[in-house]
Amino acid sequence: MTLNVFSVAYFMKEALKEAVAAGNQDEVPVGAVVVCDNKIIARAHNLTERLNDVTAHAEMLAITAAANHLGGKYLENCTLYVTLEPCLMCAGALHHAHIGKIVWGADDPKKGFSRLEKPVLHPKTEVEKGVEAQQCEHLLKDFFARKRE
Repeated sequence: MTLNVFSVAYFMKEALKEAVAAGNQDEVPVGAVVVCDNKIIARAHNLTERLNDVTAHAEMLAITAAANHLGGKYLENCTLYVTLEPCLMCAGALHHAHIGKIVWGADDPKKGFSRLEKPVLHPKTEVEKGVEAQQCEHLLKDFFARKRE
């Protein structure tokens, strides 16, 4: 039996490091990591401004990096840790990737996929939310407060 030495909080803190990196580049501070077999196989943060690409969300970039790492498009045995609830676009991509589990920090009441009436994720995908939520929310609120100054 393998002992899980890393916790959900540990991996979310790694996603938070990516979010900080995004904020330092004047991107919306959202970060993501993909974990497989208790190892981080992909890291990403928002790059929509830098790449001038509306699809360059942390989740989308992490999905691509994880698929490249594994050599296949399906991520059934993987968990995505992301600091903000995925939008509909990212949730659709996660559905097609057959992600095993999604863990997010802050809810997104405006653009988060969970606000929709119909299920978006793959039926086998597990969801956990609210992990390190205060830290994730604080990072986002600070970023947008600075933008409004």
